[in-house]
Amino acid sequence: MKKSILLIAAALMMGTAAMAQARATDKTGLNVFETPKTEPAKFDGLKVNIGGAFSQSWQALYHSNTADPKVTAGVDANKLYAMKPGFNTAVANMNFDIQMAEGVYLNMTLYLSARHHNETWVKGGYIQFDKLPFLQCDLVDNIMKYTTIKAGHMEVNYGDSHFRRTDNGNAIYNPFVENNIMDEFATEIGLEADVQYNGLLGVLGVTNGEIKGDIAPGTPVVGGTDGTRNPSIIVKLGYDKQLSDKLRVRVTGSGYFNKGASSNTLFGGDRGGSNYYGVMENANTTSTAFSGRYNPGLTDKINAMALNTFVKFAGLEWFTTVESASGRSKTETADRKASQLATDLVYRFGNSENFWAGVKYNTVKAEVKGAPETSVKRIAVSGGWYMTKNIMTKVEYVKQEYTDVAKSDIRSGGKFNGLVIQAVVGF
Repeated sequence: MKKSILLIAAALMMGTAAMAQARATDKTGLNVFETPKTEPAKFDGLKVNIGGAFSQSWQALYHSNTADPKVTAGVDANKLYAMKPGFNTAVANMNFDIQMAEGVYLNMTLYLSARHHNETWVKGGYIQFDKLPFLQCDLVDNIMKYTTIKAGHMEVNYGDSHFRRTDNGNAIYNPFVENNIMDEFATEIGLEADVQYNGLLGVLGVTNGEIKGDIAPGTPVVGGTDGTRNPSIIVKLGYDKQLSDKLRVRVTGSGYFNKGASSNTLFGGDRGGSNYYGVMENANTTSTAFSGRYNPGLTDKINAMALNTFVKFAGLEWFTTVESASGRSKTETADRKASQLATDLVYRFGNSENFWAGVKYNTVKAEVKGAPETSVKRIAVSGGWYMTKNIMTKVEYVKQEYTDVAKSDIRSGGKFNGLVIQAVVGF
């Protein structure tokens, strides 16, 4: 134990020198997307930064539905969970950022406490190359002036929403309490190359297409998938530039393509969980982690495309996602479609924009096998305060409604609304 404490203390002391290539988990990390191409820090020995992120919320949410009773052995599976105002369990992350050579970095993130998993889990880890000094090649050095390469188990760089979302305890980038209804986030094993030049951006990546590694062959399903595990291809093209002191414009188009993975989780890969606890959940089920979200269930074949725009003029920010996805689960033969629109307007003001007020509109429409097209709509109004660059609090009023849901589904006629207050620390 004593030796472990000394090692941690030594790592913390080595981490006093900040590494520009690691995204800050405080307010200075706001509106950072792909790693900016800056001159890497000089290497004079191994450096380790240890950081963390913590989030504690209090909610007063109320929900109702009109679903038909579904009673088995005296238990109604469509009866909603009884809720009252109260605190939710605190969640936390731990981050390790290590400089291993000039322009070479390693990142690993742990979920110390999460709604989805009570025990500690490794979110993922990857190595990032902004230089390849060990090759000692002038041509490669010139290419790497504009290129970043990542390899490991990491966030899928599809769309831009994953750069602004709440990631378990790390809620400091998100001006709202929860993420998109159709939460486009997953970690997969793969390789990614980003090229940036004078505002132009290109991303090409390939992953294993699933949230974890698996050397077992896939299992064919009668009337469904043949069980083949195929890789996913991720592409992104865009433009991101500070056009003046006050104006920044970013526009990107992304695609994620897999012709058959058998357990893809692009819209269900979050191992943290929703920030709205218990809403639209069954009274007898307390282990569901994704309250208020909608997963279209495209777990085998999936083709998804997203258009993102981000405009910041002085303190005013406008961020939009327009998304379309199609595919099927491993038990289906016909493709289904799902679409999403999410747009928010945030105004930041005060000293160093340490206060904000914002409004977000989010809607999802999805085809459901053997049922009407489901529609989910949410509006959220938020405000918050960065007391320091590491400490933030936010308050949100949210209203969400479900329409055209089968009467046998617990979400039929469903709606919830109310208030959530969240305190966040990031360092």
